[in-house]
Amino acid sequence: MVEFRARWSALAAGIEAATPAARDRTVDALRALAILGVVLGHWLVTALTAHDGGLSTTSPLEHMPWLAPVSWMFQTLSVFFLVGGHVAARGYASARERGGSYGAWVGQRLGRLFRPVAAVLVLWGVVAGGMLIGGAEFDTVRSLVKLVLSPLWFLLVFAALTAATPIVARLSPLWPLAVVAAVDIWRFGLEGPEWIGWVNVAAGWLVPFTLGAAWSRGAFARRAPALLLLGGGTAATAALIIWGGYPASMVGVPGAAISNLNPPTLAAAAFGLAQCGLALLVREPLARAVRRPTAWAKAALVNLSAMTVFLWHQTAMMAVTALGLLVSAELPGLHTVPDSVGWIAARLLWLPVFAAALMVCWAAFRTHEQAGPRPKPSRAPRTVAVGAAAGAAAPRSRRGAAQEITRV
Repeated sequence: MVEFRARWSALAAGIEAATPAARDRTVDALRALAILGVVLGHWLVTALTAHDGGLSTTSPLEHMPWLAPVSWMFQTLSVFFLVGGHVAARGYASARERGGSYGAWVGQRLGRLFRPVAAVLVLWGVVAGGMLIGGAEFDTVRSLVKLVLSPLWFLLVFAALTAATPIVARLSPLWPLAVVAAVDIWRFGLEGPEWIGWVNVAAGWLVPFTLGAAWSRGAFARRAPALLLLGGGTAATAALIIWGGYPASMVGVPGAAISNLNPPTLAAAAFGLAQCGLALLVREPLARAVRRPTAWAKAALVNLSAMTVFLWHQTAMMAVTALGLLVSAELPGLHTVPDSVGWIAARLLWLPVFAAALMVCWAAFRTHEQAGPRPKPSRAPRTVAVGAAAGAAAPRSRRGAAQEITRV
């Protein structure tokens, strides 16, 4: 333990020394918190129950609706799109100042997003085919593959908005918010076709993305606009849930007539405004926290492998669940129906096991995210140096591990 702490301190010191003084560390901290929120949220509100030798997907929110506030804590996608809009707008402006082309900029940004996806698709293609050949029930295979692939919708939307940065960077968030409201009025108030709701997949997430772009232009230098977002978004969300008939859960619930997330509704957009306002308000406390080298190292490492963590966290949970089937008895919190407080307590005990499985996936597949051409040195403070060693990384001066310079 003493040796581990010494090596971790050395790693943190190396990352601290390699970080440009002008870097806004709160951006990285918010992105890390958003990714971890999504991961924990999925692990808490998704359950695979054993039935007749197979597995089916359910949710504790289906059996215990009073758990809806859990989704308010861990549905952090709006913060991720907020940070994404901020980074994309700032990065594109920086590329233009250096004389870089749009093609080079967007190719680098999208390459970082999509390189890790290939490994997930290949592995699960092989696994799904092997399970079907081996006699696994089709419904079981479909449930597992759906859990793996369903989060990819977020990646496609994020990539599309990133590619459209030159067009949407200066768009007011009020325009996509108005589209979301109009779609919901048509869909729910005027009994329009269900397919019209999918317009909100782009419009709904464009709201926090354009807020992030506005942030990059200095729109939130004062606290008042962020306070307005938090207060107005909170009030609007409460009104829509209490009087508008929207569900309280901010994630989809199996069997529910309406999902706030799939596709996004006006309630989800309003909740996102409140969430973005809160994220912008906590920048100062976060800035103080990540001044500590150990705290900053954690944020930097999560950012370095953000897509790997996002893409493989469901696989980690399913691997633990599948291995648990080797035990003759059903394991509480793993294979049992999530319909009691006891299940919640048991699931919390499984979270460290899921995390350990995710670390195995991270060790095996993180190179896919960090592969590709290295960015050329730039005067802009856009890089973080992170080196590999001892289950994570270490500076070049420690045990001769090579540094990895990654744009985040």
